[in-house]
Amino acid sequence: MEIIPVLIEKEIEPSDDISDLVLSSCDLHDGDILVIAQKIISKQEGRIVKLSTVEPSLLSQGIGSQYQKDPRLVELILSETKRIIRMKNGILIVETKNGFICANAGIDESNVQEGYATLLPINSDVSAESIRYNILKQTNKNVAVIISDTFGRPFRMGQTNCAIGISGLNPIIDYAGLHDSFQKILRVTAIAVADELSSAAELVMGKSLKIPITIIRNYSFKIEDHVIDELIRPEHEDLFR
Repeated sequence: MEIIPVLIEKEIEPSDDISDLVLSSCDLHDGDILVIAQKIISKQEGRIVKLSTVEPSLLSQGIGSQYQKDPRLVELILSETKRIIRMKNGILIVETKNGFICANAGIDESNVQEGYATLLPINSDVSAESIRYNILKQTNKNVAVIISDTFGRPFRMGQTNCAIGISGLNPIIDYAGLHDSFQKILRVTAIAVADELSSAAELVMGKSLKIPITIIRNYSFKIEDHVIDELIRPEHEDLFR
């Protein structure tokens, strides 16, 4: 398996077409997997907010004061939040409207000019599907697309990249019902391959290298239609929420 960086020098704007940027920056093969950083998708889709235009509510002001957080940022977080899971040490762990459990609703002030913040794409599956379809239409090459973002992990230090949108691949390999090397039946083993591929891609992307896209090549998978919701654990199965 190869992980190939795709250098994008320009600052992404809403007028850009991500699929055109990909095709002008690299050669794709049938069966490649594109892992694309959420940040450039958000920029291209106009999911950037100037903080000076945000008017914080009394609730946001109260939370900001209590947790030493910019109340304008709190207001943005609440606007993208279905419910708050926990607030501590200046971090809001929330369930986003898309169902992700993450810090600050995925809202980020890095890799964007001062005084601005980026929001997660409205629907990263749709974003991934659009890029995949445009590439297929222009090149007749069938690739899969993963939109990735950096998430923290309960009980472990450090962050890893996770998939927040997919098109063209199954995000999970389920081994339930198969036999292990001792012929025991596997019952609950399901590997989150979309997350693992996202994490592998981040080793090449970095955070300041202008490599927001990677190609994963020679990974064996079938082109299939799936959605990111398949990776989100239902609340009734979640032991920690």
